[in-house]
Order: sequence, then C-alpha cells, then structure tokens
Amino acid sequence: MTLNDQLEELFREVFGDDDIVLTDETTAHDIAGWDSVAHINLMCSIEQRFGVQFTGNELAELQNIGALKQLLADKGRR
Repeated sequence: MTLNDQLEELFREVFGDDDIVLTDETTAHDIAGWDSVAHINLMCSIEQRFGVQFTGNELAELQNIGALKQLLADKGRR
C-alpha cells in the first residue's frame, strides 16, 4: 500500500467520507469539514498511525498533501 493510499484511508476514517481522493495538490479547502478542530484530530491520527510526532510549526506550515507526504518521509514514517 502506497503512502497516498494509507493517507487516503486515514482521511476517509477521520472525515467519515469514503469518497475522499487525495492528490499532492489537495488542501483543507478541498475536503468538507476540514476545519481547525478536524485538523488537530487528523494530525493526531497521523502521528499515531505513522509513529511520528509533529511540532506546532510543522503543522501550521503544511500547504497540501504533497507537503504532508514529504514531511512524513523526512520523519522516517514506519
């Protein structure tokens, strides 16, 4: 399973939407319900699933899914 597939699965779980399809260009504006609270829940879920820890600055600076994938790669996701 690719990283994109894993993230898609996680996003679908967090947002309760089996129709979510992620691309590197996907942003919070592209997903219904992705507000500040959902962002925190999502990042906590990603930390747990991938065994990483984010800093506040890292989370604030993420521009899109491509940037999230790069951050996970840099942190050596499991």
